[in-house]
Amino acid sequence: MNPNTTTAEAEKAIAQVADLIEKLRGVVEQETALVYAGKVRKAVALGPTKSELASQLFTAGEGLKANAKFLLQAAPAGAAVLRGVQETFRAVLQKNMIVLATAHAVSEGIVRRLSGDLARNASPQVYGASGRTVAPNRKQGQPLAVSRVR
Repeated sequence: MNPNTTTAEAEKAIAQVADLIEKLRGVVEQETALVYAGKVRKAVALGPTKSELASQLFTAGEGLKANAKFLLQAAPAGAAVLRGVQETFRAVLQKNMIVLATAHAVSEGIVRRLSGDLARNASPQVYGASGRTVAPNRKQGQPLAVSRVR
């Protein structure tokens, strides 16, 4: 990105970054809502859009960083607005991370329980020397395969 030399260019660069943050925020909010509703496949479909916007934001943000002193002097109001947009985006990202971590933990728990149930069903139900049932050996269990066929 070329260095900004006028106030108009500075304001335009700041507005461009703010616009990219807003677009990315919309996609992240949509992803959060879909995952929260259990529509993970639809949320995954947003990945390419999210990646493209993040890439554009990174490039534009690097340009702002390179010109930070001038931008703060030339467009202090725009810089203040950009800080507010960033704070809003940070809050949206935090909520998104919580929802994604929760979905990950729930799905991992389901798979672990299913795997344990399958291992128990596959092992013989016998009593050990102590008179108690023997727990299935985890090393001898069959791997769990997931079919993505609809």
